[in-house]
Parts: sequence; C-alpha cells; structure tokens
Amino acid sequence: MQAQQKSVSRNTVNYLIDTIIFLAFLITFNPHATGMAIHEWLGIAFAGGIMTHLLLHWQWIVGITQRFLKSATTNARLNYIVNMLFFINMVVVIFTGIMISEEALPTLGITLGHSFIWKMVHTTASDVALGLLGLHVALHWRWIVNTTKRFFARPKTQKSTVVLPRGVVQKGA
Repeated sequence: MQAQQKSVSRNTVNYLIDTIIFLAFLITFNPHATGMAIHEWLGIAFAGGIMTHLLLHWQWIVGITQRFLKSATTNARLNYIVNMLFFINMVVVIFTGIMISEEALPTLGITLGHSFIWKMVHTTASDVALGLLGLHVALHWRWIVNTTKRFFARPKTQKSTVVLPRGVVQKGA
C-alpha cells in the first residue's frame, strides 16, 4: 500500500522562496552586523535564490515580454520594468560583490585585486536595490498579505450538530 503524498502548491513554494530571498537580502544588507564571511557566503546563496525565483516565474517573464508593447496592462508593464531594473541592479550587486570579495573567494583560493571603484559601485547598487525592493514589495503587496494570511491560517473545523430535546443547535467554528 502506498502512502499518500501531500503536494505543496506552487503558491506555497513561491511564498517560501520569496521569504527566504527577502530575509537573505535584509541580512546581507548590513555586513557590519553579520561579519564579512556571512555577508559574502549568504550573498552567493542569494544569487542562487534569485535564479530559483526567476525559473519559477519564467512563464510570466516570457509571456509579459511577448505582450509588453501589445496587450500588457499598465500594471503589468510597471511590474515588468521594476523587475527588470531590480534584476539588472542585483546582477551588478552580485558581480561587484564577487569582485571585492575578502572572505569567500580567498577561501576557495581565488584572489582578485581590490578596487575602490568596485566597492563604491557595490555600495551604491546595494542602496538602489533597497529602493527597488521596496517598489517590488509594494507592487506585490496584495499577494504578500493574502498569501501570508493563507499560509498562517488555521484549518477550519467542521461544524457539528447536536440534537437536544428542545430542537437543533449548531456548535463549532
């Protein structure tokens, strides 16, 4: 006899991955609080999280790219533009982070020359990323709130009916 497997909804997977990416971003945003090693290794893992996020939303990306100038709604276009800017910005943050690595790459035996310009671009792009993250969250706020409510909602119990001498009374949720 096979055990029945419980499937996880796509919405739940998206929610969990997005939450992990969001928390990783917030944690890596202040390297003085975490230390440089955690900042860099979590930043590298963050890049993997972004790739996973993009793969999960690939159909939307392709669809909106095809419809962008023809039939996409204003909201979809705005969302697409913010997402593209955010993606490009995060590529810059991750690339410059690798270029200025003080812990992660040297641990792997890779040493790159340190450049003040790479560090300045990394810091500026990180600050811009915070603003773009705010816009991204604002554009998805309704989904975030609704999914959070569903994610943490307790399952509803079924109402039971009790027959008493005087009539029918319902009890329960």
